[in-house]
Amino acid sequence: MDRRQFLKGMSGAVVAGAAMAAGCDHPNSVSSEGYTPGEVPTDKMTYRPDTHGQMVSLLGFGMMRLPIEGGGSARENPQAPIDQQEVNRLVDYAIEHGVNYFDTATVYCQGRSETCTGIALHRHPRDKYLIATKMSNHNMVGQGLSHDEFYRRSVEMYRNSMKELQVDYIDYYLLHSIGGGVAYGSNIDDGMPVLRERFLDSGVLDFLMAERRAGRIRNLGFSFHGDVKVFDYMLRQHDEGRYHWDFVQIQMNYVDCHYANEINPRNVNAEHLYTELDRREIPAVIMEPLLGGRLGTLNDHMAAMLKEREPNRSLASWAFRHLGMYPRIMTALSGMNLMEHLQDNIRSCSPAEPLTDDELALLDRVADEFAHFPAIPCTTCQYCMPCPYGLDIPGIFAHYNKCLAEGNIASEGTVEQREFRRARRAFLTSYDQSIDRLRQADHCIECGECLKHCPQHIQIPAKMHMIEDYTNKLKDSLV
Repeated sequence: MDRRQFLKGMSGAVVAGAAMAAGCDHPNSVSSEGYTPGEVPTDKMTYRPDTHGQMVSLLGFGMMRLPIEGGGSARENPQAPIDQQEVNRLVDYAIEHGVNYFDTATVYCQGRSETCTGIALHRHPRDKYLIATKMSNHNMVGQGLSHDEFYRRSVEMYRNSMKELQVDYIDYYLLHSIGGGVAYGSNIDDGMPVLRERFLDSGVLDFLMAERRAGRIRNLGFSFHGDVKVFDYMLRQHDEGRYHWDFVQIQMNYVDCHYANEINPRNVNAEHLYTELDRREIPAVIMEPLLGGRLGTLNDHMAAMLKEREPNRSLASWAFRHLGMYPRIMTALSGMNLMEHLQDNIRSCSPAEPLTDDELALLDRVADEFAHFPAIPCTTCQYCMPCPYGLDIPGIFAHYNKCLAEGNIASEGTVEQREFRRARRAFLTSYDQSIDRLRQADHCIECGECLKHCPQHIQIPAKMHMIEDYTNKLKDSLV
């Protein structure tokens, strides 16, 4: 069964569910200033039930890209001070317009996200928001810690999250980013040894299960990157009754559903992950609905394909409408540091309008073209940073992808071609403007430290040398 048939079979349930859930009573307790009332719907958000019947907004607020003072986000500039006043304003507006799911982690914004999220949300009644945070103990792996010490540090991390978030229970708690296996220098696809050290051998998972029984964790789940054997193992434990998962967080979007492997050979087909959760009736939380923002900034040709069909819809709205077609999706996370992004995403989910067969076919064509467009699959998650040798790894990849999308990657041909000269000039000029020369790709020494942390399993040193060789080729052609 292809995706259009698969989704068509779901459409009746989705429409019925949206009709039932949109308009649930979520009264506003804090008003936002500076925006015309009614500019964005306040009472049409689509909601989905979790395992216990709690209604969750289809749009979830990811607290990784918090706004910084002077503009921009903490994901792209992690050293800059976070603009707490703007965080409060965005959170207020989100709650006022029906968003109730807020996702953070101990490691986001270099450890500041939980604190800022707690400050913003604590100003609202506790029943107006749902908090998700994570056990981000992956940096402890491979340090030779005893099981007792690993357990102690992990429990301390969990309790500190409650303190920073200013809560006495956590609505959704996750085992953060399971599936990676590089910490042991073994096969990058072998995530089981890391899973065992992080959660099984040390007794950390048993502790979290006990916290759920005590009510301090309302829902327990995990976020997945990497080795599908780990994903399958966790679901087998669920099937056998050893560990029960209330929800699971996966990467999914209209490209990853069919072309995950084309984008990155180690990615897992998103529709497979979703189907495995769906048949067990486990709600799915979606990360990277816009593939690190790339589905919101398509190249001119792909953007024109969508704009011709719906000139007044944003590119991002197509991605959210697509996810809304899957009824087991509980919420889709978006990191929003700008008010216009928040407003646009609220519109897309208020309510989430199902795609027609023609629109699904159009997205299939866009996804096919995107998958064969040789962008680097970096989502700017910053897990690879800081680089020991000072490279701006996400910045380099973002610049390359931006030039590729804008047609500023010089095509094959002779240096006399006018288009080659234009693209060469645009690439080299913007490279030096965007990335400090001491942080450019030619400073990579292939130490491999970044490979231990990349959830997309990008062969970062190889990509750095590709960009270095390409840049040198352009510079040589100037001679």
